[in-house]
Amino acid sequence: MNLNEISEKLGQVSDVYAEKFGIRRDDDWFVLKIQEELGELSSVYLKLTQRARVGEATKNELDKNLRDEIADVVAMTLLFAKHRGIDVEQAIEDKWFRYL
Repeated sequence: MNLNEISEKLGQVSDVYAEKFGIRRDDDWFVLKIQEELGELSSVYLKLTQRARVGEATKNELDKNLRDEIADVVAMTLLFAKHRGIDVEQAIEDKWFRYL
């Protein structure tokens, strides 16, 4: 699957979520959700690196939580790009791959 195909599938999941919880997804909502997910990623990373209270979570659980939060940050970023009509593959090509 390419990023555009992944974005389409993420959009379907996001549509279900928005319908179920009555969420109005606008630019602000997407940016704030990215920030929320980044905060959760930071929190898990701090726990995983023993710089925050871990509680009862095992290393395997923390590793899974880290993967889950990375997925959330990437997914929300792709959804925001889709919402704004940005072709992420082209944006990466233009911004990053021009140095190759």
